[in-house]
Amino acid sequence: MNHQWIFHDSHQSLFRSPFGAVPCHAKIRLAVAINSRDPLDSVILRLWKYGREEEKIPMQPVEDVGEKKLYRAEIMAPPRQGLLWYYFIIVQRGRTFYYGNNPRNLGGVGRIYDHEPPSYQVTVYKEDNATPHWFKEAVMYQIFVDRFCNGHEEGKILNPKKHCMIYPSWDAVPQYGRDPLTGKTICFDIFGGNLLGVLKKLPYLKELGISVIYLNPIFEAASSHKYDTGDYKKIDPMFGDNRLFQELCAKARDMGISIILDGVFSHTGSDSVYFNREGNYPSVGAYQSKDSPYYPWYRFIEHPHKYECWWGIETLPNVNELDPSYQEFIITGEDSVIKYWMKMGAKGWRLDVVDELPDEFVKKIRATMKQLDPESVLIGEVWEDASNKVSYGEMRQYLLGEELDSVMNYPFRSAWLDFMTGRSNAQELHLRLMSLYENYPLEQFYSAMNLIGSHDVERVLTLLSGAPAEETLSKEEQARFTLSNEQKRLGIARLKLLSLVQMTFPGVPCIYYGDEAGMHGYRDPLNRATYPWGKENQELLAWYKKVIGYRNRYDVLKTGRWLPVYSQGQVYGYLRIISQGKDVFNRPKKDNVALVMVNAGTEREVNLSVNLGCRCSGSLFDLLQEGRQYPVKDGYLHLTLGPLEGKLFMDGGLK
Repeated sequence: MNHQWIFHDSHQSLFRSPFGAVPCHAKIRLAVAINSRDPLDSVILRLWKYGREEEKIPMQPVEDVGEKKLYRAEIMAPPRQGLLWYYFIIVQRGRTFYYGNNPRNLGGVGRIYDHEPPSYQVTVYKEDNATPHWFKEAVMYQIFVDRFCNGHEEGKILNPKKHCMIYPSWDAVPQYGRDPLTGKTICFDIFGGNLLGVLKKLPYLKELGISVIYLNPIFEAASSHKYDTGDYKKIDPMFGDNRLFQELCAKARDMGISIILDGVFSHTGSDSVYFNREGNYPSVGAYQSKDSPYYPWYRFIEHPHKYECWWGIETLPNVNELDPSYQEFIITGEDSVIKYWMKMGAKGWRLDVVDELPDEFVKKIRATMKQLDPESVLIGEVWEDASNKVSYGEMRQYLLGEELDSVMNYPFRSAWLDFMTGRSNAQELHLRLMSLYENYPLEQFYSAMNLIGSHDVERVLTLLSGAPAEETLSKEEQARFTLSNEQKRLGIARLKLLSLVQMTFPGVPCIYYGDEAGMHGYRDPLNRATYPWGKENQELLAWYKKVIGYRNRYDVLKTGRWLPVYSQGQVYGYLRIISQGKDVFNRPKKDNVALVMVNAGTEREVNLSVNLGCRCSGSLFDLLQEGRQYPVKDGYLHLTLGPLEGKLFMDGGLK
């Protein structure tokens, strides 16, 4: 049977309108096209609300589309936020056919099934859902403080801890000291970066074009990574003190730069004021006594030695986030952790492992933050599509208007890395990007934290260079590995292309410290080496300054409408558009259109004819080759792209 005799494409307005996520109470029109000479018994839209409320809605024929007949139904989005799921049931001569999402649940064109199919998703968000506009227009920079810069010129290490190993040189290869029998970390490596170093490098970050700094944890902790919090109200003495943090925030703010903190609230350190297993604090910790005020914070199986901990790591005891005293301490109290640091100057928080925090806890954090500063930003660590993330058997509510402003956009990262390295083609890339575009509310799509590197993944230059896969090398071989000149050339060419995309795509681009300088390395600890001050790759650094400058200069690259226009082979292209004096959020902006074209192929140049329709007039100007113009004739742009070449075109006016 012709597989196209039933057809639905959620990306086309003919079949689903409006596109993508919708607010509560919105009208949604859904349609399916059927091409069959045989009479139909029924065409049914099967709808699920909140994963449990089922409706079966008869669909009526409304018009002919070519040889197909279009069946349509109109529904109303429910009054409270959540997810809708739908597919179609077609009964013909007593036989039942199903039309649902494609097997990968990417939306767009689906397929026919002879059994219950995967459903299409509609995200329904609160009508007042909004994220701060200043953040949508920002460029972020992530700093792992110990490895960024030591602000003391003589290299002085502040308050070293007794169980830490201090490196003799700034450019040494990082490593952990591990027990050879258990494999457990028994000492941490320290290089000596501190908040004074961040403060002294503010002019560098300003020149680079940065407007938000995201700091990995900086509160007192036993480790170098600081995800084992010892005292939530105290800057780690190795990094400085609370007064210095306040000064950093003030000086950064004067330069137009906001500071985002890393909030680690699903667990503490065992070596902490609150648990105090090692007895290094004068407090009576939960480990020491059931009478401790902190005892209700933790989940003991058998006090004191058996307790729940994060991923089985005994130095990271899990907390009970729903305990009232813990919530008061972290969120709601007059001098809560959230309020304390925001009053000191922090503009927002990134929530570590947000999928391990209850929705109620996250909602309280957001409400508290917005009451204190409506323009503050709450970001969550999510590795998957955050609109339909399931955690501990529960569908999460991150993007529905009461929780996160932004999520770490790892799906963006993986889609583009696969494309850039030849593991996928442009059509595959397009479907993965469109899935996010369709599932995320517009506010969150444009405020997503678009990262290509972080402290939890390999350095992007290593991944792009064709280096051996991490799993093929021992830890010792990974530490010794250096890129050959040819690998470096390939990696830098790809990284320039990927950073061009990062700076021109909807969302907030985030640079992991040192990526702009050409740092490479496998995962932790090798992805956390020190910034190579004075040894930067100047070609790459100059490129980053150029493309960040374009993003900061042109509103269209921040909040212009996104429209894919080309996806063939290893070439992908998209438009960013501001027309009729309004951006995608209906804010007054100057009319502008930008076109981004990238060729991820490494072998040959390609000749292209890109259909721009009536969106551009006259000529497009190539910003990366100043003075070069390309005429648009009859709606088509003709151009040639060399291997690993990208172009950024700009037109000052629209038809």
